[in-house]
Amino acid sequence: MTLPVALSGTDVIGQAKTGTGKTLGFGLPLLERVTVAADVEAGRAKPEQLTTAPQALVVVPTRELCQQVTNDLLTAGKVRDVRVLAIYGGRAYEPQVEALNKGVDVIVGTPGRLLDLAGQRKLDLGHVKALVLDEADEMLDLGFLPDVERIVTMLPAKRQTMLFSATMPGAVIGLARRYMTQPTHIRATSPDDEGATVANIAQHVFRAHSMDKPELVSRILQAEGRGLAMIFCRTKRTAADIAEQLQRRGFASGAVHGDLGQGAREQALRAFRNGKVDVLVCTDVAARGIDVEGVTHVINYQTPEDEKTYLHRIGRTGRAGRAGIAITLVDWDDIPR
Repeated sequence: MTLPVALSGTDVIGQAKTGTGKTLGFGLPLLERVTVAADVEAGRAKPEQLTTAPQALVVVPTRELCQQVTNDLLTAGKVRDVRVLAIYGGRAYEPQVEALNKGVDVIVGTPGRLLDLAGQRKLDLGHVKALVLDEADEMLDLGFLPDVERIVTMLPAKRQTMLFSATMPGAVIGLARRYMTQPTHIRATSPDDEGATVANIAQHVFRAHSMDKPELVSRILQAEGRGLAMIFCRTKRTAADIAEQLQRRGFASGAVHGDLGQGAREQALRAFRNGKVDVLVCTDVAARGIDVEGVTHVINYQTPEDEKTYLHRIGRTGRAGRAGIAITLVDWDDIPR
């Protein structure tokens, strides 16, 4: 639904459920928009249209998502040899600056580091033809709005703007109205599918005392046919604690939360993708956009703060048409929530 509209250069607000392919929905039009050496060779573009400055910018809320989107775009842009660079915090500046100096076509970045490099004049945003805000509502939740606004002011006024999100609160629509020109709003829903969650995720709720939860999780993880599992906690401390308890019980578990260094977070996610670790315990940093094949179970160890977080957490399973199971453990004090 998005591709024909986005390819024509129109501004797009895209709304679709978790795991339905938003990344390529904006990724392919971006890869088409940038002028690369291959276009000059094929006679589609003149040599003077080439530039070393980035021609497209994707802004994402989390570092993990930044890496994932970058890898997806690199895969999709391989044949035309599109240069895609991830720019995010928690990593050394030098390699990122070096890559920028060499020349890059598409940048995927988190707001903080983008502003950093732009402020130091290392990153030139004057040639950007297309801007994408991915998981736009999450950026508002994380308080990135002022940063995003500052980034937008550095871009050319004449550009294509695309905004994607699974949930569309009023503030996002306001953001869209301010920075977009006559956007086309596309909502991808199947006619028989009423709910907000993906229909092929079976959702269970168990009431459990906090002292019984580790035991309960261990039993769930022994379910027949369980593939990879993700366990979500509300606090970093709980996440670290559960990961350790599960390791002691003999499960191959890793953790992703804010107290870990960026290197450790990436390593844990990599081990999970490769199946070296089959249980990943995380806080909500991993609830958004993370796409790992073969996740059959999502366990909410602690009830999420709100319904949006619930939707994104359980959306880590049941992706790309597969089935999944979501289990939420509710402690007595979580009942009102």
